[in-house]
Amino acid sequence: MVIPASLIEEIVSAAKSSSVEICGLLFGERSGEEIRVIEAKAITNRLKSPEAFEMEPLEMVKVIDDAEGRGLEVVGIFHSHLKCPPRPSERDLEGMKNWRVPWLIIDDKENYGAFVLEGEKVREVDVRVV
Repeated sequence: MVIPASLIEEIVSAAKSSSVEICGLLFGERSGEEIRVIEAKAITNRLKSPEAFEMEPLEMVKVIDDAEGRGLEVVGIFHSHLKCPPRPSERDLEGMKNWRVPWLIIDDKENYGAFVLEGEKVREVDVRVV
């Protein structure tokens, strides 16, 4: 996954300043195995929880429709972990079964990692910041 440094900085900053998990969608393009992130769109965490997230469905539809209208596709999901390392939780694994795109997880110490569920196995995705 190739992502601009400015987007990582924006997501990390939002995660550090929030008392609840932040979440959103990553939009971009795929070329074979390469995923190029072009933009990140934050979505309201309707759980307002420091330990879990659910994206507000109407917001999701709106940002997906807008991105697709500009030729972009959902290439990932991002969210933060406030009290644990940036690794998929059990709850994340359940969500990953429905969204088979890389999940970029950021913690409150500016660490991050991306993961995708392939079958029943989690694979770490290389994140290249440009």
